[in-house]
Amino acid sequence: MDIKIIFLDLDLTLLHTDGTLSEKNIQTLEKCRSNGIMTAFCTSRGTTRIEKYTKLFMPDFLICNAGACIYHGEKLIHSETFSLKETKILLNSIYEICGDEAEITVDTIDDFFWNRTENKTTQYMPEAKYNDCKNFTQPAMKICVATNDLQKARKISDSVSNCSAVLFSDIPWTKFSPKSSSKENAVNFLSEYLNIPLKNMAAFGDDYADIGMLKICGTGVAMQNAIPEVKEIADEITLSCDEDGVSTWIEKNLFIRHNK
Repeated sequence: MDIKIIFLDLDLTLLHTDGTLSEKNIQTLEKCRSNGIMTAFCTSRGTTRIEKYTKLFMPDFLICNAGACIYHGEKLIHSETFSLKETKILLNSIYEICGDEAEITVDTIDDFFWNRTENKTTQYMPEAKYNDCKNFTQPAMKICVATNDLQKARKISDSVSNCSAVLFSDIPWTKFSPKSSSKENAVNFLSEYLNIPLKNMAAFGDDYADIGMLKICGTGVAMQNAIPEVKEIADEITLSCDEDGVSTWIEKNLFIRHNK
């Protein structure tokens, strides 16, 4: 199996359920580096929300905001955002459709905002800055809303032609991002950037946003804790995130076999 680069979702894939990056996974990623295999974190989180992980292990590439921005080391090599006009239309649409009590987060290229300081429905992102999101003045890379109502999500996304909506499986939220912004498009970008065929790439994931990249990579690996839709399209299924399934698969398929 000639894998040149590995794409790794973070939450419930590389990270344990409690949000920690295990020493076993770190050691395996270091081993990838020493064996000439590149790695890329490929996450829906913004750049400010992965710093504690990059301090433990800095991959060759960072794909953040579900493909909206790609970093090669510290260099930004690709980015996509809503225009400021599109951002304002979407936020206005969210308040109109979901009401004044709508819970909203907004990722920009280098920051993260939440329209609540108390009574947050998830604690994934405690480091957010407060902004009521009613007079937002920056182009958004990604907007998330606390709703899993598909009808409302479609109405919101339809307010801007350049918008797609993707549900989260683990929390009742929906992510809105530019249509061209996706993990699979980021993988395709790096395939051309690095001149590496997709067949020489592997990807790990667990949720809806990971389906595209698992499909296009030569090897798509689902976690045991992945949603059924991800398992159905995956080439292989590894152990759960809490069992270090990423490390287990890499060791078995890229190192043990190679050394036989």
